[in-house]
Amino acid sequence: MITQRGWRPPAPPIGAQRLMTGIDPHGRTIDLDSHLSQWGAMPPSSLDRSFLAEVEASGLRGHGGAWFPVATKWRSVSSKGMARPTVVANGAEGEPASSKDAFLLGSVPHLVLDGATVAASSIGARRIVLYIPARFVDPLQSAIRQRARLGLDPVPIEVATAPDAFISGQESSVVNALNGREAVPSFVGVRSIRTRGVNGHPTLVQNVETLAHVALIARFGSAWFRSVGTPDSPGTMLLTVTGRWQTPRIIESAIGSPLEDALGLSQSEAVHYGGVLLGGYGGGWVSMRTALALPLSESEARGVGSSLGAGIAILLGSDSCPLAAMASIVRYLERSGAGQCGPCVNGLSELALLCEALAAHPADLRGSVKPILERCDLVEGRGACRHPDGVARMVRTALKVFGGDVEAHLQHGPCRQSGSFLGFQESGLRTAIGPRRSTARAVGPR
Repeated sequence: MITQRGWRPPAPPIGAQRLMTGIDPHGRTIDLDSHLSQWGAMPPSSLDRSFLAEVEASGLRGHGGAWFPVATKWRSVSSKGMARPTVVANGAEGEPASSKDAFLLGSVPHLVLDGATVAASSIGARRIVLYIPARFVDPLQSAIRQRARLGLDPVPIEVATAPDAFISGQESSVVNALNGREAVPSFVGVRSIRTRGVNGHPTLVQNVETLAHVALIARFGSAWFRSVGTPDSPGTMLLTVTGRWQTPRIIESAIGSPLEDALGLSQSEAVHYGGVLLGGYGGGWVSMRTALALPLSESEARGVGSSLGAGIAILLGSDSCPLAAMASIVRYLERSGAGQCGPCVNGLSELALLCEALAAHPADLRGSVKPILERCDLVEGRGACRHPDGVARMVRTALKVFGGDVEAHLQHGPCRQSGSFLGFQESGLRTAIGPRRSTARAVGPR
């Protein structure tokens, strides 16, 4: 293996530009030669079970949406009896408002693959599966073959195609897809996946951004990683920002830094926006005033009723109707559900109709949003997965942040503002976008 010929540490990146260090301005992929020239080969110490202690010292949290301590998750998989675990690098990214995983897979795939190899070595796995959208399968297979010729990955890496669906990246959906079933969430909790997941083996499902951070921790250590960020959530994060510029952008910021700085938004420019949806379609709305003062961390976002989720900030233009935006998102999420329990099948459908009524036919609600809040109560915490919970949170926060718009609709009827939002061109507040669910298609040797 290349790491056994002697390892020399490269110069560590300084500041908040870490994963995006050396990114090609034209969007070209950093190939293996350029990757090794910039970062060097993996240090031998990272390809050992003892490296788990370094991950724990780093304080790294998962960047897939839950922000759970990574070392705790790894230990829960590595300690499951005699069965050898499987590592799944999850790059499905079914959330329409996120593109940071696609950015990593397309621009710096070898950081992701390095991190997956470190994870497998740390928990004693004998199999790595890269679960990614179809458009990345061929280039990632080529990258894996290049690495194999240099002996970079002691654990074989396979590739599986992730279905193009909102819920395909949820942990139990991933395992179901890789087991040849439909890519929908199971009624069981995440803990059982860590015990009995892909083909019955203990399974670690880890987001690709998290694994990319692991690759840098392996090279520069936990103290370097903690040199930015907060004590509770060190390091940096990638943020997909939509609505601020003509096209969405990926930004890397230190966790805990002001969201105002990440957005590059002044107080005078903020008047052009009605609010920010943090965490994506299953996240929560915050007012511009709150957003500009908010430190970029999951704990702070939860403190205002929202979430960073997988690192998403969507700015709503002041010329768009926020209630039409809310209604279009609810309808999309209703059509993207697994369809296996009452809250999704009936509850979200009724909630979508009520939100559409508030946006387009508010007289039907007879002066009150109480029916909408009652439906939120009925779906929240009662689903087979947390999909309905995210929908309810998004609706509750919209009604609160855009309370003035709610009152105006109820008293004076629907406004004439645009109902277009993030590519949803609404006609009667209906969208043609629907879920496409299937099992994952495995590619490559088993």
